[in-house]
Amino acid sequence: MIYYEIYPSSFGEVGIAASENALEAVDLQSGQRPLVPREHWERRATELTDRAAEQLQAYFKGEREVFDLPLHAGGTPFQQSVWRALCAIPYGETRSYRELAEAIGNPKAVRAVARANGANPLSIVVPCHRVIGADGTLTGYAGGLEMKARLLALEGALIG
Repeated sequence: MIYYEIYPSSFGEVGIAASENALEAVDLQSGQRPLVPREHWERRATELTDRAAEQLQAYFKGEREVFDLPLHAGGTPFQQSVWRALCAIPYGETRSYRELAEAIGNPKAVRAVARANGANPLSIVVPCHRVIGADGTLTGYAGGLEMKARLLALEGALIG
């Protein structure tokens, strides 16, 4: 069973879904891809969704840089490799899609890396907002470019 809840935050409502054992999805409800419950999901806060909401709120206040949550993002092996590489980008730093492709050992897969980045079901927790264009500009983000800029500013990341 997957449980979900919508939580208020200083960055807008956040949808959080989790199984008994792991976080399954995190989405900003104001973004291009809000959390949409599936037929078999039950709306109910759990210890894990509450813990995720608390950690996100601490992050939004600038009090947390790293999340300590069990994650289950699903995805293909390639997507999972990209999402692991996202988690390795330190707080307050950015990487280009090319750098991310190089980090997973597949430097020619820049477009595939961008697609995998866009398919990340664990927004913010798996920090896809830390990926920018090769020229240092902000590029697509499911939460919107304004939100991406806010998240990077919160982290003190310098954007070209």
